[in-house]
Amino acid sequence: MPRSGDRTRQRILDAAYRLFRRKGYVRVSMDEIAAATTVTKRTLYYHFESKDALLAAMLEAQHRLALAAFKSFGDRLSGSPAAIIDAMFEALAVWSDTPRWAGSGFTRLVVELADLPGHPARAIARRHKAMLEGHLADVLAAAGVAAPRERAREIWLLSEGAISLILVHGDRRYAAAAAAAAKRLIAPPPRRRSRAPRRGA
Repeated sequence: MPRSGDRTRQRILDAAYRLFRRKGYVRVSMDEIAAATTVTKRTLYYHFESKDALLAAMLEAQHRLALAAFKSFGDRLSGSPAAIIDAMFEALAVWSDTPRWAGSGFTRLVVELADLPGHPARAIARRHKAMLEGHLADVLAAAGVAAPRERAREIWLLSEGAISLILVHGDRRYAAAAAAAAKRLIAPPPRRRSRAPRRGA
């Protein structure tokens, strides 16, 4: 594809991302995407044969960007397991305070496509979430957390729940509540007190 075609394709992907994030998949038409990109519908369909194909390509591009960002963030996490948890959920609180925040785009689109289990966007979203969870497990393992994959799954569940409830209630304190719960998950078990010998034993 000529370089100008690459630029046009990227403009379409960028416009689709903004529109899908703001309005959802169903409420955005190909006409609207073409208008936002200032291309004809013929050009739009030259690059993407359908709206489903455009959504899948957009999610694939966002997956690569989000995974790279999360890995970079994970590489900066250090210190005790509790410090890692604090940093992770503090970042969530900051992210949720951005203007017009709408939560996880991958999660929102999968919910919107819940009645289409074979949709390619759902397969991309599953892979995206699994890779992020796996990277979190690697971070926890490096910090010496026992059973890191099990703890990563539980902490990821808390993170997704916090995102949903912040979106519902507009209350960023759910991030702190999730962090507190996550730290209880990784806390070492309490040491059992040895029983004092009985007199006369």
